[in-house]
Amino acid sequence: MKIRRAEKKDMAAVIELLEEVLEVHAKIRPDIFIPGTTKYTEGELLQIFADDNRPVFVAVNDKDEVLGYAFCEYRKQPFSNNMIPFTSLFIDDLCVNEKARGQKIGEALINYVKETAKAKGCYEVTLNVWEGNDSARGFYDHAGFKVKESQMEFILK
Repeated sequence: MKIRRAEKKDMAAVIELLEEVLEVHAKIRPDIFIPGTTKYTEGELLQIFADDNRPVFVAVNDKDEVLGYAFCEYRKQPFSNNMIPFTSLFIDDLCVNEKARGQKIGEALINYVKETAKAKGCYEVTLNVWEGNDSARGFYDHAGFKVKESQMEFILK
């Protein structure tokens, strides 16, 4: 297995994985997510793949087939005047093909993101996990992530 930046030739495999992730989220939060859709269009993906501020890393096998991805984004802090300035590498989305799970691909992607962030001088790697996605939460806990802050909601229905 190798990890590299996503390219145009990876489009179909990445879209397939985006569909997998969406279905997980749609089952957890059908009030927010629309089944049968994806987070990005092909046009948006092409722009993201070319954006150095939003790197997408793919894990590929010996045949260069995509097994998983990590969509990332460099974010400058602070959000206010009372915070120390620093840069975070935010993992916007991470997915490993259902057929390839259990092979430590997710762990390899996380480690690659951490190494990339460190090499770029980032202070931290951050991500969000939807409540109810216990499998993902367990994976990130095992990878050493800790809760930084919590976002809460009150649905007005």
